[in-house]
Amino acid sequence: MAFKGLGLFETDEAEAARLAQSPEGSTNHRLSTMPVQILANVQDMLIELPRFGDEPDHTIVVVPIDSHPFSAADAEERPRRRYQTTWTCAVVASDHPSYPVGGYRVSIPEYQLRRGVQRSLGL
Repeated sequence: MAFKGLGLFETDEAEAARLAQSPEGSTNHRLSTMPVQILANVQDMLIELPRFGDEPDHTIVVVPIDSHPFSAADAEERPRRRYQTTWTCAVVASDHPSYPVGGYRVSIPEYQLRRGVQRSLGL
């Protein structure tokens, strides 16, 4: 017998609707229209962050290192959010002037990382 989550976690559609409630033009609102592309554990993965069509065309690739849960109050919500963590990430490739490579760390919510693209090193 297969269980379908029993309503404990929000569905893909519910997550998109929640993100869409953010102000129009915000990162979360834009992410609400993007599909989840990475289903595996994101830790230590090379991930190119999502791009937004009306912004300058910059590439930022990060490696998620440490996860940090959102507030305890969020954990009490039902249904629970699909992705409940933010990740400290090392910037490993970037042509964006605000996000240089070389020890620079950024905090990225997991729902944004999962809408990015997995990359690999070409050796």
